[in-house]
Amino acid sequence: TPLCEFSPGNSESCLSPTPFFAGICKSRPLDLVFIIDSSRSVRPLEFTKVKTFVSRIIDNLDIGAEDTRVAVVNYASTVKIEFHLQTHSDKQALKRAVARIAPLSTGTMSGLAIQTAMDEAFTVEAGARGPNSNIPKVAIIVTDGRPQDQVNEVAARARASGIELYAVGVDRADMESLRLMASEPLDEHVFYVETYGVIEKLSSRFQETFCALDPCLLGTHQCQHVCISDGEGKHHCECSQGYSLNADKKTCSAIDKCALNTHGCEHICVNDRTGSYHCECYEGYTLNEDRKTCSARDQCALGTHGCQHICVNDGAGSHHCECYEGYILNEDKKTCSVRNKCALGSHGCQHICVNDGAGAYHCECYTGYTLNEDKKTCSAVEEARRLISTEDACACEATLAFQDKVSSYLQRLNSKHILSGSLSQGQGPNLQPHGS
Repeated sequence: TPLCEFSPGNSESCLSPTPFFAGICKSRPLDLVFIIDSSRSVRPLEFTKVKTFVSRIIDNLDIGAEDTRVAVVNYASTVKIEFHLQTHSDKQALKRAVARIAPLSTGTMSGLAIQTAMDEAFTVEAGARGPNSNIPKVAIIVTDGRPQDQVNEVAARARASGIELYAVGVDRADMESLRLMASEPLDEHVFYVETYGVIEKLSSRFQETFCALDPCLLGTHQCQHVCISDGEGKHHCECSQGYSLNADKKTCSAIDKCALNTHGCEHICVNDRTGSYHCECYEGYTLNEDRKTCSARDQCALGTHGCQHICVNDGAGSHHCECYEGYILNEDKKTCSVRNKCALGSHGCQHICVNDGAGAYHCECYTGYTLNEDKKTCSAVEEARRLISTEDACACEATLAFQDKVSSYLQRLNSKHILSGSLSQGQGPNLQPHGS
């Protein structure tokens, strides 16, 4: 399995793209224990480089009682717990404690150091959080030599207890021992550098390892609307106002407020399919300024009624059309036509009704009759009224002929000035009607 190896020609292979992760990385809460080799093979300046490496990693972590807790186990032929997980909850105090660590200078008892970390450093009494907390237990062991005790079995027990082991080898470190100590996969848990001079560069790799990448900032969240970071690399999706989260917990659907009956519209609620809605009114009503209630529209006043003659407002936004006198409303209930009173039979004429147009009319009489003052009824001429009731048509005609003769004779007498004399002597025409 390939290892992340720092060497003069390959120093960049273990570096993570730190600028890319800057700002989108938040460290996960950890119970982290450094197990550092301070045997005689580690010179004082090199041991200082190890402490710088530890401090650089601490710099990239969120330190605190609710965040990452750090302990340091220092070992050579003996083992010393420099401070426990519960000792420091402040980053600066923690770094000062690291700076004060002194090398032990004898032997390389790596197995004993792992056992001590497991038995004493990772206990609840020492500040480790219990199994129900889901806080990872992580150990980073740094060594430059071959262990002088057995590491295989003790490392296996540590891993079985839930401790994730990282092995960092420097210079003459035994690669086989590093593999035996580290957790799987080995290419992610075993690191090697040729000198202590470049070990601090590994801190960037551990920054990535311990980083909880924020999917909201990375843009990998798949939330349709809003991504909310919960820390520790976790997130959840939310929806914009007016939308609800679907069962897939990623996509959103518009809330139908009309269906929910929370709209407040007096008449009609119209869903806009964007999580919003608007109110409308029934025909004959207008929407008020509050955009929810409605008022009856006076279509007569608005001039939108369509009536040809007269618009009558019925209230409640309704109206009807009427016509001027002499006109009738057509079937469309809007336009008007001239009323023919003669045809309607409502004229009151005794004999003949004559339509004058524009709803007007006048009455006339049959021949031999004259129109009375009421302009409706008729009266017969005097002689004709007497005879009109007789059933003798011949007598009627004779009478009319007699009248014509009398009239003609009187005119002749008048012209000769002999009217009086002729009449006194009993002369004159026979004035008896025909048939007498």
